Amino acid sequence: MNRQLKRCLASALLLGSAFSLNAAHAASPQDLKGTNVVLVHGAFADGSSWDKVIPLLEARGLHVVSVQNPLSSLADDTAATQRAIDQQTGPVVLVGHSWGGAVITQAGNGDRVKALVYVAALVPDSGESVNDLFKGMPATPGAREIKKDSANFLTLSTNGVVNDFAQDLPPAQARILAATQGPWFAGALDDKVGTAAWHKKPSWYLVANEDRMIDPHAEEAMAKQIGATTTHVDSSHVPMLSQPKAVADAIIAAASKVQ
Repeated sequence: MNRQLKRCLASALLLGSAFSLNAAHAASPQDLKGTNVVLVHGAFADGSSWDKVIPLLEARGLHVVSVQNPLSSLADDTAATQRAIDQQTGPVVLVGHSWGGAVITQAGNGDRVKALVYVAALVPDSGESVNDLFKGMPATPGAREIKKDSANFLTLSTNGVVNDFAQDLPPAQARILAATQGPWFAGALDDKVGTAAWHKKPSWYLVANEDRMIDPHAEEAMAKQIGATTTHVDSSHVPMLSQPKAVADAIIAAASKVQ
């Protein structure tokens, strides 16, 4: 075999090896097709608050649905979430942000739900309301910016959104959140969870270290109480908007365990 032919064969072998390695690397992330993720937003928000997380989940083969909660009561929001769960085929990872944590705690008891993921979320126990969680605790900076209207619905001031709810987002984006927020019925804070799903379902919790709506120490305490696999992210109350990869990673970790 002449020298030139040997060089050609060696180059072809090297190219083939590199191609095989690249293909293996591209295929290495686990395909999570067949698992569903149902995302439940919190107060002062809507389903679009997950728009940066959804593509990251879909890239892993997950089927994703974002619930549109009426924010009128725990029962109403649970019903909206339950309808979304019922539409899925296969296992469901149920994810809740903020007030959505109370919703998934109530809605996550069905057999189809295999894991719960809490994102800077409220996690009541059975027979407990959100107001019960914080009895005797000082108000956070963001909570002091909540306003109540004549119909007993709560909104967050623009100042509160920009400085306390989403302080790590560009101010222009935070002002859009303020303008499009969903009013929250104040009576929902006294609605008590029936059976807390986290007693029987594996749970994950993402603590937002710079949260000014829920004290991060309270988040840590709730995560510990439910025995959650816990991660921390340096973000405001809305890590799904400011740190979407960290949120997606927590959801993917849960989805990987229920396959």
